[in-house]
Amino acid sequence: MTLLDVNEMFSTDAQCRELLERLRWPEGVMCPRCKDTRVSRLKDYSRFECVGCEYQFTVTSGTIFHDSHLPLPIWFIATLLLCEAKKGMSAHQLRRTIWGEHKGSYKTAWYLFHRIRAGMATAERPMLDGTVEMDETYVGGKQRNPGRGRATTNKEVVIGIRQRNGALRFFHAEDAKTGTLARYIQENISEDVDVIVTDELPAYRKAVGNARHETVNHSAKEYVRLGTDIHSNSVESAFSLLKRGIMGTWHKISAKHLQAYLDEMTFRFDRRGRPDLFLDTLRHMVTADPLTFEKLTAA
Repeated sequence: MTLLDVNEMFSTDAQCRELLERLRWPEGVMCPRCKDTRVSRLKDYSRFECVGCEYQFTVTSGTIFHDSHLPLPIWFIATLLLCEAKKGMSAHQLRRTIWGEHKGSYKTAWYLFHRIRAGMATAERPMLDGTVEMDETYVGGKQRNPGRGRATTNKEVVIGIRQRNGALRFFHAEDAKTGTLARYIQENISEDVDVIVTDELPAYRKAVGNARHETVNHSAKEYVRLGTDIHSNSVESAFSLLKRGIMGTWHKISAKHLQAYLDEMTFRFDRRGRPDLFLDTLRHMVTADPLTFEKLTAA
């Protein structure tokens, strides 16, 4: 799906709603309140009424689109721009692209993108197996007492887990200690995993439990075990993409919203090359719960 395709196929509110109805209710319209399928379309073509509970609703009711005053064609364009941007897109760039340099509101663009990310965050996350690489990195902030080791950093910890040639997971973690790493392993890696490959961080030794565990010694400049396929290059390349997004696109991310950007990056990464990336993004948005501005900005 290209920008020209979106402009041509979804230039009106009615065209957008027709697609969202197919994505939200592939087997026919259903009342979001009582799940009754006896639903009638009102004279106002975009509105429905449930025969069972008499609740009136639209295809956007109770979704990421709920209570938005933006035209749906704007939503569709913003969604395409975000899901097709390999290193992400900033809210400032969205504002300039859609409304122009001196029009539109940064807050509107920022909130719009965060609601799209909230839809992405609802994607299914099956357990990883096979050869799984795991690593940690540090983003944002400034280094305290540079050169004295990991414990002197006030950066945010990001845990990366990637199945070799497969799916990616990023997590904003409180630390990189054994208990924290073990929790992410238990929640994301299958017990039947063939091998977990990490760097030499001692915390991994106990965190991996009974799984086969192999390490590469980065401090000794070992990046691939000689004569084997033991390496963590796949997850490190994903970290590289993330950092290019932070430095080159977003520039500054608050710790509070870091996980939302990580969810965006992994959603797009796991669907790279899929022809239905745009439609799949909309599908998650139209089946996800609303995200109010108050909730997004709450302390």
